[in-house]
Amino acid sequence: MIYQLRTYTVNRGMMDAWVDLFNNTLVEIQEKYGISIDGMWVNEDANQFIWIRSFPSADEVAPREAAFYASPEWNQVVDHARSHLARIQVETMTSVMKVPAAA
Repeated sequence: MIYQLRTYTVNRGMMDAWVDLFNNTLVEIQEKYGISIDGMWVNEDANQFIWIRSFPSADEVAPREAAFYASPEWNQVVDHARSHLARIQVETMTSVMKVPAAA
């Protein structure tokens, strides 16, 4: 599995609208194109939206992102979505946690 830890700095006063848009529109679009959403959080200051998405393998990241970014659904909302965000930071990660063997 490949994970992306994504931290978005949300424009002042727009967090509630962003969370609503993300949950009610953006999650569904990403999942349709094979991008799993594993969790999402808002920091204590309510100015950063932190979330993790995952892909089955490194080879799947580029084609799934390309399909998402080319989709008509994303292109209908991209300008509105980006209007909420001041900054986007993405860290790509590979899990190193060992899963305990089944008993």
